[in-house]
Amino acid sequence: MVTPTVGTEFPDANLVDMLQGPNSDEMLRDLAITISRRGVVFFRNQNNMTNDLQKKLIQRMGELVGKPKESTLHIHPVLNPQRQMGGDDLQISTINSRQRKLVNGKAVPRDLGNARQALEAWHSDIQSERVPSDYTCLRLVELPSVGGDTLWASGYEIYDRISKPMREFLEKRTASYTAPFFEKIIQKANIQVYSDARGHPENTGTPLKAEHPVVRTNPVTGWKSIFALGAYPGSINGLTPTESEMILNWLMDMVLRNHDLQCRFRWQGPNDMAIWDNRSMVHNATMDYDDYGERFGYRVCGIGEKPYFDPSSVSMREGLAEEAKEESK
Repeated sequence: MVTPTVGTEFPDANLVDMLQGPNSDEMLRDLAITISRRGVVFFRNQNNMTNDLQKKLIQRMGELVGKPKESTLHIHPVLNPQRQMGGDDLQISTINSRQRKLVNGKAVPRDLGNARQALEAWHSDIQSERVPSDYTCLRLVELPSVGGDTLWASGYEIYDRISKPMREFLEKRTASYTAPFFEKIIQKANIQVYSDARGHPENTGTPLKAEHPVVRTNPVTGWKSIFALGAYPGSINGLTPTESEMILNWLMDMVLRNHDLQCRFRWQGPNDMAIWDNRSMVHNATMDYDDYGERFGYRVCGIGEKPYFDPSSVSMREGLAEEAKEESK
């Protein structure tokens, strides 16, 4: 375990061996379940991994834990091969410091440290799609000499730290999830959104906006998680703008102030990999490395199911307690 709450590292495992082994379905299903339970897992030195195998891995894992047959791999609406430095594969997003500088017109200043800026960087992948992501896999192949760590935080744990009356209130709410940061890129660069199906027949066109629950049930674990975290949730439906902003900021403040529900991964070498469950985690890259080299990698983002809330589902702590009770019999 990386921390008691979040993350597991497999320092000696090889994902290609798992993918191509005789019992690959069993191993990949177990891996997917582990990711959904622990939030994120890490692998070092996956030097025989390729983009095609990375795509196969994410699609197969999702299938083995029951994702809909219509769900494939996401195509980024903005940062894709139609853009400069976007790579050459629609289903691969490049994590690219050069592209970021090209889009922003400058490097990130070293003094970006306040809570509001951190709030804007935390996110769960592609929440603005009608059918968002299940698992994402990131493989970095070029690293700065120092910096560029990635952090993850658990929506399961945030739910567990909320009082019962507030849980019941949030469970009845939905939120509007938007992508204002991509809209800024679209306007600034005068580009068109990729409007064909982006990994699911419902993920088409514009605007980049969807309605999802504030509290979501993870279908793999059956655990409840706060989903309305980070950059995508724009407003909680049915509340006044002031009420909505207050609650969304309070939820994000729990991420920012509680480092024991986070884990931090230091990328040590080319082909280190992270795989996480977007249904229950938010993540954030640390933009502290512009003076120390470029950061480049390949991201594959699977599409899962439409987010839903199941009133009969349980919290992570309730689920783990029930498992421990069963094991003690």
